[in-house]
Amino acid sequence: MSDDTQRLGRCPDCGERITTPWLLVEYEKDDGTEGIWAECPTCEDVVAPE
Repeated sequence: MSDDTQRLGRCPDCGERITTPWLLVEYEKDDGTEGIWAECPTCEDVVAPE
């Protein structure tokens, strides 16, 4: 079975890998770059993955 989830980054609190199923919000920042909010599967906090 292949893993077809894309990695979003790591939780800034606990370091856990966060993948696309945990994505909550995508948005455009004032400087034109993309920002995201996701839930960490380990600490269950809403974070901006690094």
